[in-house]
Amino acid sequence: MRLQGIEQEDEMTTTTLQAQPGTHAAGMPPALRWAMIAALVYLLLVAVALISGGFKMSAGDSAKELFAFASNPVTAVIVGVLATALIQSSSTVSSIIVGLVAGGLPVSIAIPMIMGANMGTTITNTIVSLGMIRNGEDFKRGFSAATIHDFFNLLSILIFLPLEVMFGFLERIGASLATLFIGGDSVSTSSFNFIKPLVKPPVNFAKDSIHGAGMSDLIGGVLLIILGIVGIFLVITYIGKHLKVLMVGRAKEILHTAVGKGPLSGIFTGTLLTVLVQSSSTTTSLIVPLAGSGAFTLRQVYPFTLGANIGTCITALLAATAISGANAIFALQIAFVHLAYNVLGVALIYSLPFLRDIPIKLATSLAALAVKNKLYVVAYIGAVFFFLPLILIGGSKLLGL
Repeated sequence: MRLQGIEQEDEMTTTTLQAQPGTHAAGMPPALRWAMIAALVYLLLVAVALISGGFKMSAGDSAKELFAFASNPVTAVIVGVLATALIQSSSTVSSIIVGLVAGGLPVSIAIPMIMGANMGTTITNTIVSLGMIRNGEDFKRGFSAATIHDFFNLLSILIFLPLEVMFGFLERIGASLATLFIGGDSVSTSSFNFIKPLVKPPVNFAKDSIHGAGMSDLIGGVLLIILGIVGIFLVITYIGKHLKVLMVGRAKEILHTAVGKGPLSGIFTGTLLTVLVQSSSTTTSLIVPLAGSGAFTLRQVYPFTLGANIGTCITALLAATAISGANAIFALQIAFVHLAYNVLGVALIYSLPFLRDIPIKLATSLAALAVKNKLYVVAYIGAVFFFLPLILIGGSKLLGL
């Protein structure tokens, strides 16, 4: 009798689980869920583009004036961080830097800017992870997956900036590679980037609607930024719900084969995806919900983000090949510096265990604090991406650096 009772309870439990929303028996087949996730991913790309478009609309032609403050390596790094945090695209910022070098900006100042651009792009991941803030464990996993990118790039700056100031080795590497490739055929970045045309129509519609309502560019730009941030929150919430259902069985195995099989596989996958979409913030933002849902561990996400750092260099290289004139070689030089910096950073930091574990430990510790008190999240974003950079810029100006 007791055994029969247990079997009846198990049948009731199974029936209850099947009736719950979010399970396969809830009325939505897996194929439809994948279609929903594809649509949500598209909306995520649109949301990120809205933030970028909003900043450009509100800043107008003065966006490049952000770079005017860079008079020494410290301020150059900070300018790169702030510009990328605001524009939400290291690819865009690196392309602007390539253009500025072609216009006469010294390569020695552009190199720290490139380092800062790598750091600034990671704020997108952090914003994406906030979409899981209501679920403690998901948020802890997602926030650590987002901030490990921050800590790796920060560690890379701390190692390579002093070395570059003292020895100028990145500048020499870039110059050597540029002399090998100068004179090649130019490649159009617009013909290579297939993501931009996909997100452009809804972004343009939003801009036209704002102009049609008679709003100023400043107010309209701020509205687009807010709309983009809200969109990210909503999209990530629903992506997480669907992923929890789908990340079982065969689907999980396929993803693990691509990303979680090993460090080299993860780096290659991150590089390839970022080359295709030309945005490291996009590819790393897509992996954050997967980490939050438990599909990947922090150590599996880590090499994927490093590959994204390498893959994002393609935009600057393509932009440099389209530049002609006396300074074309310098534009190509800074593009190769960007590539060399990221490749060497991955090779050095990830190959040495004591360096490799630093970002993991810092990201894990910060995520644990953030789960206990959400004020740590606000303090972290404000300090790393805005207040500390402004303080360093002010301090370097006062010291006359």
